[in-house]
Amino acid sequence: MLAARGMTWSEVMSRISVHLTIASAGLVVLALVTQAAGFGTEFHVLSIGLTSAILALGTLTGVRVHNASREDAAIVLGMNRLRTAYVQMGPGIADYLVTSQHDDQARLMATYTMGMPRSTLSHIMGSTSMFINIVNAIVAGALGALIGDAAAGDPLVASLAGIAVGLIYLAIIVEAARRSFAQPPLDARFPTPNQKGPIT
Repeated sequence: MLAARGMTWSEVMSRISVHLTIASAGLVVLALVTQAAGFGTEFHVLSIGLTSAILALGTLTGVRVHNASREDAAIVLGMNRLRTAYVQMGPGIADYLVTSQHDDQARLMATYTMGMPRSTLSHIMGSTSMFINIVNAIVAGALGALIGDAAAGDPLVASLAGIAVGLIYLAIIVEAARRSFAQPPLDARFPTPNQKGPIT
């Protein structure tokens, strides 16, 4: 399980690195085009096209990070279930465990934090998913600003369009992730004794 977990996150980090490299290269291309042609039609066409492509790649990367996080949660629950088996075979080892032997949602988070007190907000804000979502929201905001500038030519309109698009993109992605993670990847078979849950 640990090997699979390591391979998954190695692949995810590689994809994030590729995405950030492409985004950086896009900025360099736009800077060179701007030096050569200014902020005319060519700039608007190229900048909107490049930013759209970067946002599409970033969104796909965000989907992969989300899927990997769900897979990771299932692996953690699997390890919790293995600890349940160990405790059932030898109850005396329970005192030596630093992570949970139960597979409900609360104990999933307890295993993630290794039993240390940490708020759910801190866990979410420091996650890889939130990182890539913030990057994508910034790119979405830039795309909104570029389209607003091309359409109206007014800095205020461009700024407001950028802020609105960025915030809307982030809100949609975060809400989709919240709904997904509200449902545990596996039904609890060994929930915490004082917590109600399906036991099969």
